[in-house]
Amino acid sequence: MVHKLKLEELNRIDVETFKKVEKIPLIIILDNIRSMHNVGATFRTADAFLIEKIILCGITPQPPHREIHKAALGATESVDWSHESDINTTISDLKSKGFEIIGIEQTSNSQMITDYTIDKTKKYALILGNEVEGISDEALENIDTFLEIPQLGTKHSLNVSVCGGIVMWEFTKALK
Repeated sequence: MVHKLKLEELNRIDVETFKKVEKIPLIIILDNIRSMHNVGATFRTADAFLIEKIILCGITPQPPHREIHKAALGATESVDWSHESDINTTISDLKSKGFEIIGIEQTSNSQMITDYTIDKTKKYALILGNEVEGISDEALENIDTFLEIPQLGTKHSLNVSVCGGIVMWEFTKALK
């Protein structure tokens, strides 16, 4: 008979083990995200996929905060993170460390994520922008590649944490 697995049957690692295991070479940059729920949900997804780090930029809220914790369910303790006030400083620093910078944004030269080849030999940083304005205009010229998620319905965008989950999964599948 089929049954739902209990927490103890899932065999999840603890925070200490999480810190020690090899991570997916992927950094998520949250650029001026307003919603603490979106921040928390991004942490939770990053934990699920063993993402290397999250960088919170600009006005993006930082842990600890009850509203972030509500969605993160403790993932702010497992996933490494930092805050940087200026996104271009973050981009410059990551480029100097060999990261390819990818903006998840609908632009005049973006390509569908389904058409993009993820190279296992590279390190990537994905930028997710503000819920209304998208990625900061001042950062656009410093981004290497723009990807978008195909959408077939009437809406022109996805919630930022949903978008983040989709792109993290696509990169995790290719890089693990």
